[in-house]
Amino acid sequence: MKLDRRTILGTSLAALTALSASFAMAEPGPWSDEPVRIVVTFPPGGTSDLVARLVAQYLDTEFGQKAVVDNRPGAAGTVAADFVSQQDPDGTTVLLANNAPFTIAPTRFKSIPYEPIDGFTHLAYIGASAPGLFVHPSSGITTLEEYVAFVETAPMTYGSSGVGSISHILGEAVDAAVGVESIHVPYQGSSPAIQDFRAGVLDSFYDMVVQNSDMIEDNEAVALAIASPERNPQLPDVPTFKEQGYDVVIENWVGLSGPAGIDPAMAAKINETVLAVFAIPEVRDRLTELGITHTAMSTEDYSTLVGELIEVWKPLIIAAGIAE
Repeated sequence: MKLDRRTILGTSLAALTALSASFAMAEPGPWSDEPVRIVVTFPPGGTSDLVARLVAQYLDTEFGQKAVVDNRPGAAGTVAADFVSQQDPDGTTVLLANNAPFTIAPTRFKSIPYEPIDGFTHLAYIGASAPGLFVHPSSGITTLEEYVAFVETAPMTYGSSGVGSISHILGEAVDAAVGVESIHVPYQGSSPAIQDFRAGVLDSFYDMVVQNSDMIEDNEAVALAIASPERNPQLPDVPTFKEQGYDVVIENWVGLSGPAGIDPAMAAKINETVLAVFAIPEVRDRLTELGITHTAMSTEDYSTLVGELIEVWKPLIIAAGIAE
């Protein structure tokens, strides 16, 4: 894959619109008499945790499958992923999967204690949300073009939720795309970065766009671009990087994955049940509030996507200088 200043990502995410029509046919419903443990790679309160609790709630109330959430943060998601990979493939332990342990860790670290494709049964894709670039209103910058012109003469600081995070990788991707060099300031999570941004310590920051809609509406931040393939319907006035001439598409995806070896019939049932959960209007509305666009796909397509995204993200991680 060729990368240049204007093309950061020849992403295979477009494949999401060309999904296989051969979904496994299984009736939604409980797949285990035991409670299912949904392991989350982050502490309570974040998007992954909220999605896991949403799934657990509706699995129970709508389909009779008891489920509990088990937060196991650490080592960029690899602690939780390693734990799940070692569990019995009986469908009682699944991972709220995301970029960190599957599409970032394989390139970021010299070795990880699990195989991201063959070491798991990738059960059900849920959806993706997109980060973007924010600047302070006091800067007077209102467009990406103005941002580029400014940074060419006076480098700006940008905050991220940590070294190796999706916001850090996006920041480096944008710098490479527009041909400038900003000053990265990593934080332990997005909240402290936003606090410093509000206090004027940071010139800009990268974070999930929809989750910061209140700041945009209150004129506390100006969203210059979102790294999604298309504009988000919740914030239709925020343009994408692509429509402004920079092929930068970086999304944070979530799904459910279990240990390798789950029986195909059970995997199909889990997939159909999770898809049924996200067909419930209240659940879809909550996902929209979290900025996540839901896409239904088969277990086979989901597993294929994970493998493709490892390769898509590899040059971005290397370019960000975070690969060991």
